[in-house]
Amino acid sequence: MVLKTFGWSFAVTALGLVAAVLYGGWTAFGLVAILSVLEISLSFDNAVVNAGILKKMNAFWQKIFLTIGILIAVFGMRLVFPVVIVALSAQLGPIEAVDLALTDKDQYQQYVTDAHPSIAAFGGMFLLMIFLDFIFEDRDIKWLAWLERPLAKLGKVDMLSVCIALIILLISAMTFGANAHQHGGTHADKAETVLLSGVAGLITYMIVGGLSGYFEDKLEEEEEREHEAEEKAAREGKPKSAVLLAGKAAFFMFLYLEVLDASFSFDGVIGAFAITNDIVLMALGLGIGAMYVRSLTVYLVREGTLDDYVYLEHGAHYAIGALAMVLLVTIQYEINEFITGSIGVLLIGASFWSSVRRNRAIAAAEGKAGSGEKTEVSSGV
Repeated sequence: MVLKTFGWSFAVTALGLVAAVLYGGWTAFGLVAILSVLEISLSFDNAVVNAGILKKMNAFWQKIFLTIGILIAVFGMRLVFPVVIVALSAQLGPIEAVDLALTDKDQYQQYVTDAHPSIAAFGGMFLLMIFLDFIFEDRDIKWLAWLERPLAKLGKVDMLSVCIALIILLISAMTFGANAHQHGGTHADKAETVLLSGVAGLITYMIVGGLSGYFEDKLEEEEEREHEAEEKAAREGKPKSAVLLAGKAAFFMFLYLEVLDASFSFDGVIGAFAITNDIVLMALGLGIGAMYVRSLTVYLVREGTLDDYVYLEHGAHYAIGALAMVLLVTIQYEINEFITGSIGVLLIGASFWSSVRRNRAIAAAEGKAGSGEKTEVSSGV
């Protein structure tokens, strides 16, 4: 099962490391290995959230996520995206931007750094909306009940998450945006850039997430019909089959996944410049890491890990909220990538341990109940 799920990741790792050695020797090999670990550590929460969405989709769309989706993730976000950012910020053509990335790496890195406030504002707002919508929803299973219960009650207020996100964006634009350093620009220009980019991230979330939700709601009618068919099949002794997303619903859910992955990749792409400004090594290292994130997502779905460890999804969303705030803070201040990755790992680790303790408590309670029933039976005899 592990080899089947992670086989392509292992193959890409081998090819990527060989390519690194051929490209720049053993130094390049080490840099690519470090970048791969960086991407995996920063994106583990991405895999958990992706798994929660992917398990709703049928086998066809899961394969699309692993094929076309990985091409978008690796080549689109880890290779093309930094070049596009440079082309737009420096007002260069695509060919000139690629040439700059290969021949003048320091200048290329400077352009990407200058574009960071707009990238961070867009990605931060998109991720923040995911976190806010999660914590304001009333759920049967609560991890931090003392916090999630009152937040669920507040979530009954319409558009509360949007209002809070806009308030945070305004504060970020007036503080971080106004003080962020930009070559050849003014504080007002930077504040406006942060504000516009953040609003764009918010709009993107609402459009993609709204379309996904719309088609999910329409699918409920089909699920009701399927439920009736399942009951009939159960009466006839036939196995039940789960209703999985397909068609338009799955397409927009896939689109949502790709935008989500793009937002998660921002910190990895920007953080990679702390290790190297060589676009080829960045693409190799981050691409290998992205493959493992994809494989881990599928593994979580096929093993039913989210069903067994019910707090994992909570921990991942708290990590998303933390990452969103980190991205907004990095508009002005530099934050070490180790800190960013550690926050996500610690939150998911804590949620995993809480899930284990919950499972043990349930098993112990069931064991006591079972032994009690046996005692009653034996005393009756």
